[in-house]
Amino acid sequence: MSLSIAMLSPDIDRITGSSAAATTAPAAPAAAATGAAPQASFGDTLASMAADAISTIKAGETTATAGMKGQASLQQVVQAVMMAEQTLQTVVAVRDKVVSAYQEISRMQI
Repeated sequence: MSLSIAMLSPDIDRITGSSAAATTAPAAPAAAATGAAPQASFGDTLASMAADAISTIKAGETTATAGMKGQASLQQVVQAVMMAEQTLQTVVAVRDKVVSAYQEISRMQI
């Protein structure tokens, strides 16, 4: 299953520190003093992405349950489950990259 750039664009905006992420991030005192746009830290970005992933997966589970009860259409169930699956694959890929980066850093000689 492939991921499209359009699906990742909100996350890319958060990572690059575009205006969408800058408006939601708390203002840093140093940035306010210099007049520069505040940027979210890497940890804040990961936490936000994790929260988004959890909510997407929960929405998929809720829609699947509603579909079994006859309260949601088959199309809604399939869309929600596919979004949850893509989210899970993205989370696993990010986790693998973070682990790989940590292992490489731990092998560096100081």
